[in-house]
Amino acid sequence: MELFKKLSDEKLVALIAENNNKAFRALYNRYWDKMLVKAYTLLQSHDLAEEVVQDAFINFWKRRHTIELKYSFHTYIASVVKYEVMTKIAGRNKQPLYIDDVTFANPADHSTQQWLDFDELKNQIETTIHTLPDKCQLVFKLSREEGLTARQISDTLNISHKTVEAHITKAIKVLRVSLSSFFI
Repeated sequence: MELFKKLSDEKLVALIAENNNKAFRALYNRYWDKMLVKAYTLLQSHDLAEEVVQDAFINFWKRRHTIELKYSFHTYIASVVKYEVMTKIAGRNKQPLYIDDVTFANPADHSTQQWLDFDELKNQIETTIHTLPDKCQLVFKLSREEGLTARQISDTLNISHKTVEAHITKAIKVLRVSLSSFFI
């Protein structure tokens, strides 16, 4: 297991595609706490946060043979968790007020629609990022896709820490405006 801790995410994903359980466990352990904190921050429920993160990893395992990551695994799993959280919040808001309002229907599988919605959201994010100035795109990608800190980015690109923060802030503002229709 110690060997797997040293492998990159990309290598672990490749091993998982070959049904390697230990590689999956290594990625799971690497990202579980981060994703749990992310989900809990948005849901304010430990049980729901655990359920969301667990579902994200289960879905990843189910799709291990067909998944093609465009960016890093961190970006992928963070996006899936965020989408699952939005689904939970939307479901919470649609709860009936009275027991009489509850209609019992056969459970439907909405996974295809959810995946299409997720794909549409991902495409909108990519399109929006490509509208940013080149330097802003680079800083944002290093921050969000590579997971570098503002200090690491400023050292790598030889620009000031404040400039890095300004680029990230600008990118987030542009994304927020562009994606507002997805959160209504």
